[in-house]
Amino acid sequence: MFISYNQSCEKIAMGLLSYVTDLKNVARLKAEMDSYKENAERKLFLWKDEETDNIVALVGIELSDTMILVRHLAVSPSFRKEGIVYSLLNGLQKQYPAHSISGTIETAQFIAKWSQKQKEENDEGMSG
Repeated sequence: MFISYNQSCEKIAMGLLSYVTDLKNVARLKAEMDSYKENAERKLFLWKDEETDNIVALVGIELSDTMILVRHLAVSPSFRKEGIVYSLLNGLQKQYPAHSISGTIETAQFIAKWSQKQKEENDEGMSG
């Protein structure tokens, strides 16, 4: 389930962000977390696994008038390879339907795979 970040989830969000390669350093991780809290255009969204009721993934974005830049994607190791990144990106698209979604160097490959899957699903829907 796609949910917005709130202060009560801070430790969970920091734990998930610590899986991001350039955020292994605690000071860097705290600075990034502060950036999400202090900048209105930066937002965190979480994914809650409905079976376990645990928060297992996170997406960090920077929002502009027409675009979403996906800065961070993190999934708990035991939940990887389950399509959660696709679910997170689908949730973003539903939250901001008028925005295009792009990624940083680190997240662009996930966005490209998601975009391709979206295109294939749309093509199937039109031909079926």
